[in-house]
Amino acid sequence: AQEVPEIYDGIIEIKAVARDPGSRAKIAVLSHDSSIDPVGACVGMRGSRVQAVVAELQGEKIDIIQWSPDIATFVVNGLAPAEVTKVVMDEEAGRIEVVVPDDQLSLAIGRRGQNVRLASQLTQWNIDILTEAEESERRTEEFRSRSNMFIQALDVDDVIAHLLVTEGFSSVEEVAYVPLEDIAEIEGFDENVADELQGRARSFLAEQDERYEQMRKDMGVADDMAAIEGLAPAMLVKLGDKGVKTLDDLGDLASDELIDIVGRDALTEDEANTVIMAARAHWFEGEG
Repeated sequence: AQEVPEIYDGIIEIKAVARDPGSRAKIAVLSHDSSIDPVGACVGMRGSRVQAVVAELQGEKIDIIQWSPDIATFVVNGLAPAEVTKVVMDEEAGRIEVVVPDDQLSLAIGRRGQNVRLASQLTQWNIDILTEAEESERRTEEFRSRSNMFIQALDVDDVIAHLLVTEGFSSVEEVAYVPLEDIAEIEGFDENVADELQGRARSFLAEQDERYEQMRKDMGVADDMAAIEGLAPAMLVKLGDKGVKTLDDLGDLASDELIDIVGRDALTEDEANTVIMAARAHWFEGEG
């Protein structure tokens, strides 16, 4: 604050700090006066202000970062000096995926992971870094595996499967339950094709649920557990496979344990808590 009067005066606010003491720090700043650049004010003419602080900290490097209420922008700023080409957020998991040019990978990660670690501390988000080549490879593999899934599940040729994937469909459930017009509007499709695809998708899911239901019974997963709203037959099989077969077994789980078993795409944390509380309900019957 002594080196930067604007901080002392409350014009510039320090929003977040992440430090690796003695080595490097990242400081996120915000200006309450649109005419003042918070980063420039903190750095000073030719770096004079920040260098004075660096000297006080026996040479600890300091990155001054522009704070932003937009998480993606804040993460991109936090990873400076590395360039970022793409950001994908998973808000439920509190995780953000960052794609960087291949030649920026080591800069984005930093020596011994320091840059990404400090950026993660600064933004309070878990950050995964991929190169453009890795992301391209993953997208190609996703496209191939999703196309094959539709070919098998819907008994269609690769042209129809590729069209579904290209239009953003990623599961048989989506094909089964989206509004019919969402499928009919795909170029080359019409209402008859859409209706046929939805029928095949629903039949596939119904047969799959029947198989899972039989597996669930064979595993000895209790009927009263299967009656809990929010637990699909596939989830019950996964739970049975982990030895969770009764309401008491299910009630003993924490929400993160339940999500780990059934899959992060299957339940949100709130849904997992609702399921667990339903499993515990019989513990409190007769009370009060």
